[in-house]
Amino acid sequence: MADRRALLAAGVAFVAVATVPVDGLPSHAQFALATAAFAGTLWVTGGLPLPITALTIPVVLTAFGVVPTAGAAVAGFADPIVFLLLAGFVLAEALQKHGTDRRIAYHVLAAVGTSPRRIVLAVMLATAALSMVISNSATTAMMVPIAIGIADRVGADAATGTADAGRVPTMATDETGGRADGTAPADANGDTSDGRSNFRLAMVLGVAYAASIGGVGTLIGTPPNAILVSQLAEQIGYTITFGEWLAVGLPFVAVGLPLTWYVLTVAVYPPQITDVTAARADARRYLRDVGPPSTDERRVLLITGLTAGLWLLGGFSFLFEGRLPATWYATLFGGSEGSLFGAGAHQGVLYYVTVGLAAIPALSIAGVLEWEDVQRIDWGTIVLLGGGITLANALAATNATQWLAANAVDAVAGAPLFLVALAVAAITIAVSELASNTAMAAISVPILIAMGPRYADQFAGDPTTASVFLAVTGGIAASFGFALPVATPPNAIAFGTGSMTKDDMLKPGILLDVAMAAVTAVLAYGLFTVVWPLLG
Repeated sequence: MADRRALLAAGVAFVAVATVPVDGLPSHAQFALATAAFAGTLWVTGGLPLPITALTIPVVLTAFGVVPTAGAAVAGFADPIVFLLLAGFVLAEALQKHGTDRRIAYHVLAAVGTSPRRIVLAVMLATAALSMVISNSATTAMMVPIAIGIADRVGADAATGTADAGRVPTMATDETGGRADGTAPADANGDTSDGRSNFRLAMVLGVAYAASIGGVGTLIGTPPNAILVSQLAEQIGYTITFGEWLAVGLPFVAVGLPLTWYVLTVAVYPPQITDVTAARADARRYLRDVGPPSTDERRVLLITGLTAGLWLLGGFSFLFEGRLPATWYATLFGGSEGSLFGAGAHQGVLYYVTVGLAAIPALSIAGVLEWEDVQRIDWGTIVLLGGGITLANALAATNATQWLAANAVDAVAGAPLFLVALAVAAITIAVSELASNTAMAAISVPILIAMGPRYADQFAGDPTTASVFLAVTGGIAASFGFALPVATPPNAIAFGTGSMTKDDMLKPGILLDVAMAAVTAVLAYGLFTVVWPLLG
């Protein structure tokens, strides 16, 4: 049901942004910003269902000439990350269909299930560690079904004391957090009015947020890191090695992860369950009674394990560079010099999207997945992510994001260095809620590098270190967007489980956006004034 007041507010926001006089901004860029204001208002207020709002984006972009053709306007819906999300949903459905996710979840619960908060922390730590070497999206797709399985087991014991929580709900849910048939989720911990569990919310959001934070830890963890390093090398000839990045990235993980855990499990969604002893005992009893995996379950485990292993291997491409023949390296990891199959550029068969998509026919060939199973996944979230990517692409193509970044940076020019870092982090995180973090890093990092020499006196007259400091601050901040489902693929995957409404994500997300802006500024300032000189 559409909210007329929210629709009116979105229309007013569009007109206001589209008509206000702006110097130096082409009309098509201004209309792109107006589209962002329109969609952002609807996403935040819920004036329309979130996927439907996403579908309005290519319509508005085409109608107002922001993009030349309808084909260009819908190109974001075919972005590779959309298909990775599809693959993650299908893998999760296969795991749920055969009870494999429950088996894995019970193993985790049996091992660490001494308190609800400790369980959330353990799952978040595992997610962050995986996200350092494989894509944030792939990590989230693997860990979310496990998190849901644990939450359902604990919730079932808290509500009824029964030994079997039943099948984990599929991802075919609506945007209100209920199932597609209109009923509320089954875990009744008594934490929310419609049956949604605080523990379940903390688990699922914890996975998504931990994936985004963990990706900052290593040079290969997330695309903004690679963009940042490549831009520093290209523009000012400065090289950051894999080891040097660890000295920068790991402190953000070490601070950000427990902070996020605290916000989720103490400040916003404190679990009402205090004793999980029964759930832990039931998990052990279930694993003992259910016996070894069935043939179908073994096939699902094999395909999922192979997919995860290939994702992991693809993340370690740097270990093979220079050690494998060039054609073999290009065939496996990608390259521009030709592969075993011919001359020219090659994506690499271990590209994580290719690996994820290959898992879908593999599951069907193995006889463990039917098309009816695929139909049950949350197609609405896939549409939502496609609309977000479409909007981000339009903002980037029209230089609207660059205009925003440049004007924001100019507004704080001349301020004390720490305040500049705080402004850069806050603005980057805010814009990243609507624009992709990769696009934001690609656009803002060159601007920040160029701005660095203005602050050379803060680093003993060294303009290079000043540029690196500002670029790292902005590049890392680009990975932090916690408030909206469209902000990051991990957020979209978490939202797609049907475990939450947009408001459920917005509550901790806004707190974390503010907190991580401050953490980014403080850590970056401390690292570059204390630690970085020691590395040099």
